[in-house]
Amino acid sequence: QVQLVESGGGSVQAGGSLLLSCAASGYISDPYVMAWFRQAPGKEREGVAVFYIGSGSTFYADSVKGRFAISRDNAKNTLYLQMNNLKPEDTAMYYCAADNRGVVGVSRWSPLRYNYWGQGTQVTVSS
Repeated sequence: QVQLVESGGGSVQAGGSLLLSCAASGYISDPYVMAWFRQAPGKEREGVAVFYIGSGSTFYADSVKGRFAISRDNAKNTLYLQMNNLKPEDTAMYYCAADNRGVVGVSRWSPLRYNYWGQGTQVTVSS
């Protein structure tokens, strides 16, 4: 069974950096798009960054533009999220997601787009 396994979360002070990783345990056939989402207590899961496998195109939520960078190492089948200049409002559980169905008509920012999810890694930013 395919699993996405996140790592790299932790506690940092505001202004600090973290690198999240997402490794696929097992084989996901032809992943089309991968993404990082986050969910803070009492809030909905929100998309943070999206990576299209074929084109390498990336998209970011306005709240993280200029601070976060999504990338993928194809050889290692691993997705990354470099997070810089972290703010307390970035505190959340961060999830890796993948879609290999090439879903059309569903926003890249909707969790419904993705059919594979990791278990999450906690990021806590203190002021």
